[in-house]
Amino acid sequence: MKKAEATRLMILQKAFELIYVKGYQTTSIDDIIATTKVTKGAFYYHFKTKDEMGLSIINEILKPILASSFIEPLQNEKNPLEAIYNLMDNLLMKNEFLKVEYGCPASNFTQEMTPWNLEFNKALNELTQEWTNAITATIERGKKSDTIRKDVNAKQVTIFVMSGYWGIRNLGKLENSKKVYVSYLKQLKIYLDSLK
Repeated sequence: MKKAEATRLMILQKAFELIYVKGYQTTSIDDIIATTKVTKGAFYYHFKTKDEMGLSIINEILKPILASSFIEPLQNEKNPLEAIYNLMDNLLMKNEFLKVEYGCPASNFTQEMTPWNLEFNKALNELTQEWTNAITATIERGKKSDTIRKDVNAKQVTIFVMSGYWGIRNLGKLENSKKVYVSYLKQLKIYLDSLK
């Protein structure tokens, strides 16, 4: 990797970590420069604006995280209902990057930026659609293998599971505790079992 590419990637990674903790709108370019220890000129060499950098974070940092942490686990398990439950359990209880006190980075970006920025809305919608498609495909796979009832509406289940995840992330952030995650996971298990 060339030095310029490495610098750009380092800016994105450090800015993402800072934004995850502080929020996008309250993180200034000066905060990012201070954290990354690059010059203002170096920052503007790679990104014309903060929003350009923010979109790059979504496309180059969040999308790979989504693929490896949110989508691939669904493709590796044979039982679709177990795959969905284990995914949620891992994301909420075991994932070391996703901190309870900061919530879900994609959800945070969505809440902060989609009302104000059409490009963020589009990029985050694409991100969400990838996860939606992965969960829906998992449920459809379960219907074909008779581990999920044929009358189950895969899209509705997907929306229910995803909105539960984003909601419980926010409650966890509010309480700064994983205790609420335990209640969610218990009820999620009951719900998923009802789809058999």
